[in-house]
Amino acid sequence: MGNRLSKIYTRTGDDGTTGLGDGKRVAKTSPRVEAMGAVDELNSVLGLVVSASDSEPKLAILAAIQHALFDLGGELSLPGQHLVAAEHVTHLENALDLMNKSLPPLKDFVLPGGSKTAALCHQARSVCRRAERRLLALGEEEAISDTSIKYLNRLSDLLFVMARSMNQSEKKPDILWNKSFQNR
Repeated sequence: MGNRLSKIYTRTGDDGTTGLGDGKRVAKTSPRVEAMGAVDELNSVLGLVVSASDSEPKLAILAAIQHALFDLGGELSLPGQHLVAAEHVTHLENALDLMNKSLPPLKDFVLPGGSKTAALCHQARSVCRRAERRLLALGEEEAISDTSIKYLNRLSDLLFVMARSMNQSEKKPDILWNKSFQNR
């Protein structure tokens, strides 16, 4: 990091624009900034998951994910750069396969909930899906990395499996959708 921020406010965004890593100024409502914000929000929600979890293996996976998401934010801030590599996707797939091995097969849809950490994982999963949609919306206007799209797609799958795994390790059942449930 070449320049350290010693002054947090600059007033340069008061006109509704923000600076990208290449120095270009764009509207804060642009699809690129929307994608950057969604990835940042996802990373923040993963921080909540990390703060609620005490599973060392999962914490190591989540730490790697948070760093990769920061790279993805950098990639979005520097148009044309590709910082998320195929190895990042493979890392998620390996973690997903390993975690999924110990889970019972699903026969019903799973509702968010169970343990607190599982519920936070489900929240992160839904934010991840939004980040993926924002990245795809950007891709309708500009060239984006296919690898980054795959990364977010696979990450949402991993977060779903991780939520189930957290419920299992915390001895909480998954909350299964009951199509005949009626409000009382």
